Order: sequence, then C-alpha cells, then structure tokens
Amino acid sequence: MKIRDITVHPVQAPGRTLVPLLVHTDEGITGVGEAGLQRRWRAIEGAVEHLRRWLVGEDPMRIEHLWQRMFRGGFYPADRLIGSALSAIDIALWDIKGQALGVPVYELLGGRCRDRVECFFQPGYLTSVVEHPRAKAVAEGNLHFDAEEAKDAARRFVAEGFRYFRVSPNAEQGVFRPREAARQVLRQMEAVREAVGDRLELMVDLHTRLSPAEAVRFCCECEPLGVFVIEDPIRSEHVAGYRHIRSHTRVPLAAGEQWATKWEFRAAIEEELVDFVRPDLCICGGITEGRKIAAMAETHLIKLLLHNPLGPICTAASLHLDLACDNAGPQEVLWPPQDMLPDVFECSFRQEGGYLTVPTSPGIGVKFDHEAAKAHPADMTEPPHWRREDGSFTNY
Repeated sequence: MKIRDITVHPVQAPGRTLVPLLVHTDEGITGVGEAGLQRRWRAIEGAVEHLRRWLVGEDPMRIEHLWQRMFRGGFYPADRLIGSALSAIDIALWDIKGQALGVPVYELLGGRCRDRVECFFQPGYLTSVVEHPRAKAVAEGNLHFDAEEAKDAARRFVAEGFRYFRVSPNAEQGVFRPREAARQVLRQMEAVREAVGDRLELMVDLHTRLSPAEAVRFCCECEPLGVFVIEDPIRSEHVAGYRHIRSHTRVPLAAGEQWATKWEFRAAIEEELVDFVRPDLCICGGITEGRKIAAMAETHLIKLLLHNPLGPICTAASLHLDLACDNAGPQEVLWPPQDMLPDVFECSFRQEGGYLTVPTSPGIGVKFDHEAAKAHPADMTEPPHWRREDGSFTNY
C-alpha cells in the first residue's frame, strides 16, 4: 500500500473552524485526521503541501518512521504549525492502519482499559444544557453566568448525567480585570455547591490569563471548595512558573494544551509540577506522540486530561487514546460529536449523558463527506483579542 494523495478540507462549524485532512492510498483506503491551530488553516494547508511532496509514494503503515521524518525532516524540529499538520497526518495514518487490519485504533494501542470514557463540557458552549443563542457570547468571553444561572445550569448538568462543571474567568467587552473575573468565578462555583452539593466536580479553565501571583491567590481562594482541577493558570511559555504555584497551593493543576511534543511536557512531568497533562492530539503530534506523553506521565502517576476544542475527528482520536491508557482522566468535548455537522461527519460512537461510547468500526470511527463539506466553507476568523484596563494586550 502507498500514499496516493493528501488533501485538506477546512469547514466552518458554529463557533469553530475545523481542518479535516484526508490521506488517500492506492488501495482505496482513506484515512481521516484533523489539524489544530484551526484559525490558521491557510498556514496548515501550506505546511501539508510541503509534507505531501515527499509523503506521496510512502508506505502509510510505517507510522513511527514517517512521524520522525515529518518532525525532523525540515531540519528545524516541528513547532505548533508543522506539529498541527503532522498531527492530522498521523491520526489519518492510524485510521488507515486500523481499517487495513480491520480493528479500531484502540486495539492497535494495546486494547481497551475501560468500557466507556467520562467527558466534560463547559456551560455556554453548544451543548444541550445551554441554549445556542448564548453559546457564541460565552465562548467569546463576553457573557458571564450569574449565580442563579450557574445554579440552573448545575441542576441541568446533574439531571443529564454529567459529573463535571467547568467555568472560566471572562472579560467584559474585551477588557479583562483579573480580580473581578476571579471573584465572579468563585461566586459561580459557590452557587453550584449551594445548588447541587458535591454531586458535581468543579473545574476551572484559567486559559493562561493570570500572572503567577494572581494564580496563587486564586488557587488559594478555591481550596475550600474542593476544586477538582485548575487548568492552565499562567502563560504556557513559563513552565517554571508552575514551581511557584505548586509550592503555594494544594489545588490540583493541569497544563499543556498549548505545548507541542513530549519535549515541552518533560519538565512539568519529571518535576511533578502538575497533576494532569493536557496534550492536544491535533497539535502535539497526533496519536503517536500522545501515547508517548501518556507513558511519561504514567511513570509519575499523572493523569491525562486531553485538550479537545475541535470536532468529531479530534474527539475520536482522543477517545481511542483514552480507551487504551490506564492513566486517562475525563475527556473534554466541545459538543456531542453526533451533533456537529452531521451531514459532514458520520461517527460510530456517541456522547450519551456524561460518557462517550466505544467505537467498534475499524480505524478511528469517523467518516468525512468532503462533498457535503463544500456547503460549509471555512471562514477567516480570529479569536477574541483581549486587553487589560490600561489598554495592554492580554491572553484570551
């Protein structure tokens, strides 16, 4: 079997640009993958074109060999851009191998460790818990839940079978005020505890928005609430900052959604600076690199909390790794995979209540209709650009 072609098919979903990729073979098997950095999809197309020049004609079953060539073949090690293109191709190669051998990808990774995978959502994204008209405003950080809304959402989470409730500090009209945003989040979590007690695990995604000092103060204020985890409190470039936070709080920490490859995870894992690692399989190097990061984390009893802000293909790849890794934690899901552009994506698994079901079809379990995708052309979009009160730029 040889690779015949590689094509990229960006599509626009509500609130997200998705970058599916197809690897075509000369034996009629087509693998599907998805690239991260979704708002830079034209750059992804260019990176894929460079890789395609030598990948065509190669054996798609030699996944590790091709991964090494993609990662190191341009002399400079792959970063987030090349890593996103590499990740999409890698996921598609695993899909091809699973289809060729007639088994789901998790069987190629050692088989299932569990019967289903817990998942978590965030109120305000496109889930059945919060109405769609509110979703865009919350996702862009321009709408807060007040205490009563948080209570209502928490009760619906419990009723629909969810176990995790995640909140984030947001901005007002693009202006981020750290202390005000932190107090708002604390009020939301206190309201959830008042409404449903301990029936929901509380999660906070700080989205790299705080300084180390601000993060320490916020984490300490969260301790009485028994928070399950606080994600990405500081900018991802400053791994050493987690040493400072770790020494000042008992709250479990997670980091890694912006890190590329195992090398960037190494210090946080080896020094046990976090309790959860958050690889994004569509940025960090696909399933091949994701399972290596998982193995590194397992040696320190650190769990996976895979980042998944994308579509059904990213969800599928993450699900297969979760199923095959003993140290997998709950899986982030943007919205139910069966409901995201169902005319474009056909999934052999579903989100049911607070769980993802086990795919049984060969490969990763997602079929992509590139003809139907033409009805959803990708937009050139930007994430929110936030500022502090003095007008200086700050992370979204």
